[in-house]
Amino acid sequence: MTLTAEIRASETRDAVTIAEGLSEKIAAGAERADAEDRFVAENYALLKEAGLVEAGVPQELGGGGADVRELAGMLRVLGRACGSTALAFAMHTHQVAIPAWRWRHQKVAAVEPLLKRIAAERIVLLSSGGSDWINGSGLARRVEGGFRVSGRKIFTSAAAAGDVFMTGAVLEEDGERHVLHFGASMKAPEVRILDTWHTLGMRGTGSHDVVLDELFVPDAGVALKRKSGEWHPLFHTIATIAFPLIYAAYLGVADSACRIALDMAKERPVTHDMRGMAGRMMTELRGAEMALASMLAAVDRNAPSAETVNEVMTGKVLGADHMIRAVELAMELASGAGFYRSAGLERRFRDIQGARYHAMQRGPQAQYAGAMALGESVATVF
Repeated sequence: MTLTAEIRASETRDAVTIAEGLSEKIAAGAERADAEDRFVAENYALLKEAGLVEAGVPQELGGGGADVRELAGMLRVLGRACGSTALAFAMHTHQVAIPAWRWRHQKVAAVEPLLKRIAAERIVLLSSGGSDWINGSGLARRVEGGFRVSGRKIFTSAAAAGDVFMTGAVLEEDGERHVLHFGASMKAPEVRILDTWHTLGMRGTGSHDVVLDELFVPDAGVALKRKSGEWHPLFHTIATIAFPLIYAAYLGVADSACRIALDMAKERPVTHDMRGMAGRMMTELRGAEMALASMLAAVDRNAPSAETVNEVMTGKVLGADHMIRAVELAMELASGAGFYRSAGLERRFRDIQGARYHAMQRGPQAQYAGAMALGESVATVF
């Protein structure tokens, strides 16, 4: 029986169950990809064959119908097996979950063709979120029938596997700066990937730079035009939905590090210090779980706003702190044996460091939370 047949054999299998069934194979490729500094292409092929590419598409449109909470569970499972696979796939997953949420809760019909295409063709979406936060990046100039866009987008996870690049560019017009949002085909001759992703951790994400060189974007291809440098309601939705999914992947990394450390510790006589260290480690992990739970609770209200952004970003910073500390304690609990690459902790220690760097980082998040608490505007705090 093929993998596809195995996955399709039971229609009751949800995304989490499917991910669990793939975990062993995904874990097998993780160490090789990390050691060779290359994208986890084989794991992406498994995800696509299993139907997880379309897991977040509503069932009415041909997808798996998974909501954000189920998708977060899926990514946490994948993160236990391979941090790079989970983090890269989170970037596709949130690009599916956001239009799916808008279709379901805001009745936005314009996203339906994209969602149907994801389900039918299993296309992989790329995110330029690392380049295109509230300010945007790249330049657009108006030409007949549309725009010519140029720019270099960093942190494009799974660049080699992508079909459509969800990105944007800054248009300076009438003395104002606006950001245009659009999807670009990765097969367009004006789009190319630069081999730049040689990093401390998350090496298998293949988050290379993508260059747009005078790419033509027709007027009809612009999905959104917004002011640069200030929050737009759609970004409330993006931030509220995307970050719980991204940090679910990191939580999976912390899960696996703690499990490895406990297994190694149990092979030695338990001392007073070991017991306390294990307890502190598990407390940090529980703190991370609670932080993610608070983020998902904000999603569950189905009312993205400045307030839900504040809750999600607070949970993000708290969760990152707890996850990083849990993995640090895992290294200590495992003792010297954990220092060897073969133990698996070294890779997870490097991978978890990425949790520090996603927007909003600690400084802007504190400014945002402080402005909210003081009753000030957060329109330009990001």
